[in-house]
Amino acid sequence: MNRTILFFAATLLFNSCKPLYKTAPFEETIIPNAPNYADESFWAVLPDNYPSELKEITGDFEEKQTDVFFVYPTLLTEKKDPSWNADIARNDVRDKVLSQSVKFQASAFAKAGNLYIPYYRQSHYKIYVPPYNKQEELSRTIAYADVRAAFQYYLANYNQGRPIIIASHSQGSIMCAMLLKEFFDGTALQKQLVAAYIPGVKIQDKDFSSLRKMDDPMATGGYVSWNTYKKNNYPPTYEQWYKGATTTNPISWDTAKNTTFDQHLGVLNGDGDIYPNALEVQVVDGLIWSSVPKIPKRFFLSFVKNYHFADINLFWKDIEKNAMDRVNAWQKKN
Repeated sequence: MNRTILFFAATLLFNSCKPLYKTAPFEETIIPNAPNYADESFWAVLPDNYPSELKEITGDFEEKQTDVFFVYPTLLTEKKDPSWNADIARNDVRDKVLSQSVKFQASAFAKAGNLYIPYYRQSHYKIYVPPYNKQEELSRTIAYADVRAAFQYYLANYNQGRPIIIASHSQGSIMCAMLLKEFFDGTALQKQLVAAYIPGVKIQDKDFSSLRKMDDPMATGGYVSWNTYKKNNYPPTYEQWYKGATTTNPISWDTAKNTTFDQHLGVLNGDGDIYPNALEVQVVDGLIWSSVPKIPKRFFLSFVKNYHFADINLFWKDIEKNAMDRVNAWQKKN
């Protein structure tokens, strides 16, 4: 199969059979060394260090008046890997971050702001699968400690008072929801928040005291979130993982329950091309139902029900425009 939008479909297949993973008791596992974010090598992307994978999509870096702090999704998935948390000194771990998430996800925000993307000791996918999920809290604590430290270093050394977009996917959105709760929710820093784009997990307004879902494409200071599935299908984990989640329409960015092909700005495909007018969506409780995207090799996607892996790619151009619109709206207000 050519590289299409399926470039990392295998990363998270929530509707698959529960696999067996090689593992060891958490207390007997060596925890990878913590990153030192004063060392630029622990950042996947900094404004003065855009990797070639990113430049293939965005071109060379141009300084913006806004920053984007991005946290990537679960990429540590190999069944034979006994790790509970990623060793970010490993080249294969770093290569996945750059060639998958940075290139095809974080790139959507490059026109809106200066990208800051830390490497972090993310949790292995198995922590979401019984019985390994008994170790979820221990593993997540390590992952969040890194994201928190990176954000603190970013604030102290890079931000210089600029407005901030928080962006992420999947496990990254779990991290960013925690970050938003600790650093933005009801604090002075909330005034600097342009928007938080946190798709791929169940987010609800009750998770925060002040932050709210934004139902206007020009709103600022809140969050948007969605979970994508093939039209007329529900995940096996729907009741637990999706139902009741606040759901943004990532094409209209308002309360519209349906959008049509002509409203869709574009999928970023694995070939690096943008395909506009490629899908239509319907908002249901906790989910975005998408049609099969009109892209090359779409035949293969017709067999896929779970579009979680493409929560950002499917709406890449829509996200790019909306992020820039919100930056402009924030600047007018401030």
